[in-house]
Amino acid sequence: MGLGDKISNKAEEVGGKAKQGFGDATDNESLQAEGHGDQAKAETKQAGEKVKDHFKDDNK
Repeated sequence: MGLGDKISNKAEEVGGKAKQGFGDATDNESLQAEGHGDQAKAETKQAGEKVKDHFKDDNK
């Protein structure tokens, strides 16, 4: 996984946490759900990149 991808995925995860936290603070269930979804999407991307990295390392 490239450094740019790592930063982008982490930023998306942090943004999702912030959205969810703001939704919690304002009792906005839609924003809470959107934040949770953003976090899940970022974590899925990170997992996929880790799998690709693992197979790249094995082929060297």
